[in-house]
Formats: sequence, structure tokens, C-alpha cells
Amino acid sequence: MRGKWVRLTANRRFIVDLMRAAKSVPTVPVERRMDLGRLKEARERLDPRPSWAALFLKAYASVARDVPALRRAYVKLPWAHLCEYPVSTVSIAVEREHQGEKAVFFGHIREPENIPVGRLTQLIRSYQTIPVETCREFQRLLRVSRLPGPLRRMGWWYYLNSARNRGNCFGTFALSVYSRPGSQSLHPLSPCTGTLNYGPIDEEGLVTVRLIYDHRVVDGSTVSRALEDLEHQLNGPLASELDGGVARQILRLAA
Repeated sequence: MRGKWVRLTANRRFIVDLMRAAKSVPTVPVERRMDLGRLKEARERLDPRPSWAALFLKAYASVARDVPALRRAYVKLPWAHLCEYPVSTVSIAVEREHQGEKAVFFGHIREPENIPVGRLTQLIRSYQTIPVETCREFQRLLRVSRLPGPLRRMGWWYYLNSARNRGNCFGTFALSVYSRPGSQSLHPLSPCTGTLNYGPIDEEGLVTVRLIYDHRVVDGSTVSRALEDLEHQLNGPLASELDGGVARQILRLAA
């Protein structure tokens, strides 16, 4: 049976290159069932509500601030070693319509732990809505993906293994979630040291959270403790931050 020839667009070539890079990383998933009831209640009292993605990436970056291993990466230049970055930068995957097809792009947010949740929500939504042609990060991705295959593979290898360039181009961790209710990825592939992923959040605030980690950089016990700390961060400081937002809204209405 003969099929139809479909050429690889720049978007699909990017995914091919991403999977090739991710294949070289020995990743292991660890998951934790979390009860985020307090955070869910605080979030639902706000109008507008902050996005769950903003809450998770801020909480994880806050944990990484106190756990240096979560800010490290395995690089090979000038020789194999671990590079520890001073702050976290998240690489967040978004699906966009581009030239008639659904395409995955990545935006970057530096030091999300120091950004208010409302502002983080705006930044994430901007990556989901601004024209692809006006986003410098999206255009850089497309330019690289239009290069010949050998040049792309050389470029990917160099930027992944040059400590400074890796931090700027790929960040210190990734956030990848599906927008469709009821769907979740069990083991998303990424060249990042850590990829945070969570499933549907039920009415009681119960959710399964996964951290897929590079075993060359960090061990499972550290990741397990980090997930426990993440749950405390979400239900503690972040829930309190949202409660403070509710109080400010009430004061504005009273005025």
C-alpha cells in the first residue's frame, strides 16, 4: 500500500530534534499523589483565577531555590561535569496554530519563584495567544529548524553541552501538561534535568504529580523529597499568597 508523501515542516523537524536529544538522557519518572484541597479552595475564591501551570511552576522553582541539585545539568564541554545554575528558568510547552497545523513551541520564564502568580499567569497566556511571528523565542526555534539536518544536530549538541548556552536556551526545568481534561502524559521526554507534569485535578483537589529526572544529575530519593516539598509549598506559602489576593480584592470592593 502506498501512502501520501507529507513533508516535515519546521515545527515537526523541531520535535524530531527534540526527541533525538531527549533520547540521550537517562530519565526516570517519580510520581506522588497530592492533596491540594486548600490551594484549590483559595484559587476558586479569586477572580480572575490564576492558572494551575503558574502555581506549579512557581512552587517548583521555590523548591529548587533550596535544593541545588534541581538547578544542575549534565554537560560535556570542555569535559563531562555538572553545572549548577544560580536561579531557575522554566521551559514551558504551549500548543499553537502555525501555518495550518498544530505545533508545539517553548517559552521561557526566568526566576518564576520571584514573580507574583497573577503575573506568571499573564506570561503563560501571552505565549498561548501572541502571534507566533512576533515572539522572538518562537521565531528562533523555527529558524534553527529550517537549517540542514547535520547543522541542526551539531547545534543541538553544542548548546546542550555548553553550560552557559544550555541554561539560556533550554532552562533548568520544563513544564509539560495536556490541556484536555482527563488526559495526562506518563513519561514526557525532554533533555532537561527535570520535567514537571501533572494530571487532572479532581473536585477534592487530588492530583497525580510527576517529576521526570535525569539520573546522571540527581537521585530518586532527592526527587521524592522534592515532590513532598512541592506539595507543602503549594498548600502552604502559595495558598497563603492566594488568600492574600482574596483579602486585597475584598478591600478594593469595600472601598
